[in-house]
Amino acid sequence: MSLYQRIREETERRADALWTVATALHADPETAFSEHRAAKLLTDELERAGFAVRREAAGLPTAFTARAGEGRPVVAFPLEYDALPGLGHACGHNLIAAAGLGAALVTEAVRDGAEGTVLAVGTPAEEGGGGKALEVEAGVFDGVDAALMFHPGVYDWIRAPLTAQEQYRVGFRGRAAHPTGNPTEGVDALAALIELFNVLSALGRRLPEGSHVQGIITQGGTATNIVPEYAEGRFGLRAVTTAALDELAEQLRTAAEGVALATGTAVTVERASVRYEHFRDNSVLSERFAGHLDRAGIPLTAPTPGVYLGSSDIGNVSGRVPAIHPFVAIMGADGSDHTPEFAEAAASQRARGVLTAVVEALACTAVDILRDADLRGRAWADLLLTAD
Repeated sequence: MSLYQRIREETERRADALWTVATALHADPETAFSEHRAAKLLTDELERAGFAVRREAAGLPTAFTARAGEGRPVVAFPLEYDALPGLGHACGHNLIAAAGLGAALVTEAVRDGAEGTVLAVGTPAEEGGGGKALEVEAGVFDGVDAALMFHPGVYDWIRAPLTAQEQYRVGFRGRAAHPTGNPTEGVDALAALIELFNVLSALGRRLPEGSHVQGIITQGGTATNIVPEYAEGRFGLRAVTTAALDELAEQLRTAAEGVALATGTAVTVERASVRYEHFRDNSVLSERFAGHLDRAGIPLTAPTPGVYLGSSDIGNVSGRVPAIHPFVAIMGADGSDHTPEFAEAAASQRARGVLTAVVEALACTAVDILRDADLRGRAWADLLLTAD
């Protein structure tokens, strides 16, 4: 019996149990850094299979690592399991967690003494908290030779067009006054903030494709008969590359400082989120995964040019470790994630079929990496080509 056939049979043997995990997570959504029940469910499954589990990885209460084997090469499966506030698993992280769990269990069960380590990494708070970014900084992915995951979506795409993103808090401080009693004594902080929106609107018309700034006012004064002494906005920045994001952040800072100078206010510009780097697809490993998934009747294509699907902290991993993040559809292209309809799709029979197919393809790819030094070498060479 071929190794791939053994992987298929092992995946099918575990399919019901993995779907039980996926639906249990779906029925009990927990948001960023609060995924205590999800982390327990997943670590209990891994411990029962003989993996050595370390909880609170990187100092994060709901993060973990689970390791089987020792030494290099190391294949990691990032597991996401946080939900969206008010929408539950409308991004399908219940499927990502179950797929990573299944791929780790299947890979370990069939690798026939192949040297190296199978590593499941519990990565909380992808939705804004940047769990993977924090784990990268803490060294969780040091020594890893490949990071393999998938994301459910509305397209079957071999790679993820994910941009870099971060958020900034911009605060203007002026001087309070009565708008009729002594208007010349006031320095209107809100007027300065509104002027920054105007400047950024003009800037936006000449930003390159994939870059944008979206802002909201979070503080705008306390009463209409007081010239606002302080006003604050929060601005989300996105760019196709991390380097372009850094340039855009500098443009925001320059614009804010120019407005402050023009309006006589003082300004502070502070990063207000973890920075998500852009995703660097490892084409060597993505093509290998796509070939395995194609046997299950799910062909993957290249993304539509000019279409970007948000940002993810897997980008921070992909700049340091060969990584894949394909999208596999669980609903039609007329749908969208982060909607109630997508949450429903994440527990559908179509999602169940996708989960089984993805687990098999991930495990096949992982076994290839563990057994093939040439494949690993080409994957690392591809990473060096995409580094910036």
